[in-house]
Amino acid sequence: MGNQKSLKLVLVVMLVSFLTLNSFVIFKVFASDQLSWSRRAAEEAEEVAAISCSGHGRVYLDGVRVDADKPPICECNACFVGPDCSQSLPDCIADADSGNPLFLEPFWMRNAESSAVLTAGWHRLGYSFSDGSYISEELEKHIRQVHDIVGNAVTQGRYIIFGVGSTHLLNAAVHALSLQNSSSPAKVVASIPYYPTYKQQTEYFSTKDYYFGGDVSLWRNNSDDTTNLIEFVTSPNNPDGQLKKAVLHGPNVKHIYDRVYYWPHFTAISARADEDIMLFSISKLTGHAGSRFGWAVVKDENVFQRMSTHMTRSTLGVSRDTQLRALQLIKEVISQRGKEIFDFGYRTLSNRWEMLNETLSISTRFTLQEIGAQYCNYFHKIRGPSP
Repeated sequence: MGNQKSLKLVLVVMLVSFLTLNSFVIFKVFASDQLSWSRRAAEEAEEVAAISCSGHGRVYLDGVRVDADKPPICECNACFVGPDCSQSLPDCIADADSGNPLFLEPFWMRNAESSAVLTAGWHRLGYSFSDGSYISEELEKHIRQVHDIVGNAVTQGRYIIFGVGSTHLLNAAVHALSLQNSSSPAKVVASIPYYPTYKQQTEYFSTKDYYFGGDVSLWRNNSDDTTNLIEFVTSPNNPDGQLKKAVLHGPNVKHIYDRVYYWPHFTAISARADEDIMLFSISKLTGHAGSRFGWAVVKDENVFQRMSTHMTRSTLGVSRDTQLRALQLIKEVISQRGKEIFDFGYRTLSNRWEMLNETLSISTRFTLQEIGAQYCNYFHKIRGPSP
């Protein structure tokens, strides 16, 4: 009889333990499905993302609201109007002046979950990171990784500095390379056709240390050894897509390589770029031009320090929220070793290039330059143009 009571007691204890354990597991599973402080933000984001604009526009969380109690309204693409952007304007003129990288939007819609970032109200309230810097160590690490995967730039043993887009870094590089208190201010030059911002920004921020000197051809046969020259080299070039090299050389010539388009969806990757200063931006890598994030890869420590000082004086670093978003986006690129986004981007751009060629082939007024197929070290094959 005593043994039976002991056995019953053991069974009761085991049953209670089993139920307690399972209740705990059930509670944990249930609790993991429940959002707390992030629920409202997540629901609002999902609600806005679900609104249809007929494929010709988009609704954004920070968009205009006609009624405070209703979601934001559709922001229509050019040539489309109406509450849901379904009405096309028959005599609309296409403006080819802008370079908004919206061709990557379908890719990010397909990868909405893995690329999303929900920022808490208390995220990075301070001016700097815990190490006192204005640069996310984790983001810098992932930038080096994506360059290593693509094989488009040498980053080992190089310094990396962040900017508010590559545009912010242009003048920082000019400032760093110009000689202070020199009797001969540096001439900033570029090969025609060049990105207009080189001229506009240099003239706007012009100081006694540098000014815009025009096209490189004006200085090709320069025999004055005291003339300091800073040459912008854009490769691939904007707007003609050519892989350009420096024109000017000599002891008083310095180069800034604008490499923002040197990614596999825009051009064949022929080798790892290894110039003294190389500029990149997330607007060309992932299409997020509105996030305003760029970076420079710099060889010389003194140049890096001068650029860093310039950035600190002008902005106290790039927005910490922007750095968080850039980190998440680059993580998504790296997760597939870039294959998914670069395949999608290349197919989209190459198809558009073919359509543009076909359209202009019937014109007697316009032509496009011929761009031949090239071997790409990233895709490991010969690929056609996709400028």
